[in-house]
Amino acid sequence: MPFINDDFMLQSETAKHLYHDFAEDMPIYDFHCHLSPQEIAEDHEFENATELFLGGDHYKWRGLRAMGYPEDLITGDAPAEDKFKAWAETVPNTIGNPLFHWNALELKRYFGIDEILSEDNWKEIYDKVNTKLRDEKLTARQLIKNSNVTFICTTDNPFDSLEYHKQIAEDDSFDVDVVPGFRPDGAFKAGEQAFVDFLAKMEEANGIHIDSFAKLMESLEDRIKFFGEHGSHVSDHGLKVLAYADSTEEEVEEIFQKAAKGQALTELEYAKFQSALLVELMKIYKREDFVFQIHFGAIRDNSTRMFEKTGFDSGLDSINDQGNVAEALNRLLDAADKTDELPKTIIYPLNPTYFDLVATTLANFQGNEDGQKSRCQLGSGWWFNDTKYGMLKQFKSYAEAGLLMNFVGMLTDSRSFTSYTRHEYFRRLFCDYIGDLVERGEIPNNDALLEKLITNVCYNNAVNFFYDEEKTVEIGK
Repeated sequence: MPFINDDFMLQSETAKHLYHDFAEDMPIYDFHCHLSPQEIAEDHEFENATELFLGGDHYKWRGLRAMGYPEDLITGDAPAEDKFKAWAETVPNTIGNPLFHWNALELKRYFGIDEILSEDNWKEIYDKVNTKLRDEKLTARQLIKNSNVTFICTTDNPFDSLEYHKQIAEDDSFDVDVVPGFRPDGAFKAGEQAFVDFLAKMEEANGIHIDSFAKLMESLEDRIKFFGEHGSHVSDHGLKVLAYADSTEEEVEEIFQKAAKGQALTELEYAKFQSALLVELMKIYKREDFVFQIHFGAIRDNSTRMFEKTGFDSGLDSINDQGNVAEALNRLLDAADKTDELPKTIIYPLNPTYFDLVATTLANFQGNEDGQKSRCQLGSGWWFNDTKYGMLKQFKSYAEAGLLMNFVGMLTDSRSFTSYTRHEYFRRLFCDYIGDLVERGEIPNNDALLEKLITNVCYNNAVNFFYDEEKTVEIGK
């Protein structure tokens, strides 16, 4: 029997029924990823299996480094065949790591390969993948279509021109919605040179001279509306820590002026600036009907030596910890909710020890007059949590503190066009989790109830959370 068989990860008859009858054929609504809009617009053709599987995939790079391979074989200029061979030699050693499952799923779903990649078969598999890439024209768009994706939200700077999103939207030959995700991380770099650089790029993008905190907010709102004109209703924020501190307008302005000159901030000054900026952005998101997302708890670029070699986003990050997360998050959400300006919100803690904390906090702010179901959500396991352990922990935290029936489900958070198999992984684990509860007698074995739960979490909830139901009912199952 092939390792990736029909019932992979499904441990009960109920789980198999839930997956095959309700989840397996649901389309994918990918509301957060790092795919290149340029590669989608230009329908990028991959040169070889190395570029497809290893280009930009920092999860795999970490595995290669753990095997002791030189950086030249990872992010360097070594020949493509040598890099793929190194990865093939690594794969059998990833047992217990989700990389083992992900790689097997990628080979099976996109290339029909049932073998486990290894040092013994790497050349045969390398050649087979390359032949299929060429003969079946498995371009960026074709891989998206083969994955049954209906919607993609990329990650984009506020000052981006969005020219490739415009190009995609005007191309009638591609019917997948690809919209930009508003990611203003540069605005949160106050106290660093990166903040000064961000202001300059924003001024160049829309001509608004940013000489005050008020002008910063005006500029950001202008770009949020610009993103909205390109079909977006999605924001995202990557924060190292989640801090909150009250401040006056005068204090925030003084802090802005320091930051605009490239001066360093104290910890308290930064907390006040971050808090004020987030609250004002939340108010704009509420007005413009944008979903407010926060990923927090990553400590980045930790190896100075390797960072100097490889740069950003190369697999040098890890889970961060901090104190007072509960107080900071409650106060932040309350600051917007006091005036009924809290938007739809999804919070993703990278540290799994915060799942229960975040889930119970979000339950405080579900009340709304818009009829929005679970407007505040604990996001799916992401980054180091899109694993079996992380996903199951997230399911349990969400279910026990919220309404699992309303959960918006999985996102890809990846730069790889073959990583849509992670949605399958998520769905298999979710069906196995629910199937186990049914088998234990903790959930009724009622097909109508179970079908609604599975299809909601796999697809329909995401569609209806990010866009109005009447716009999407036709593409939901």
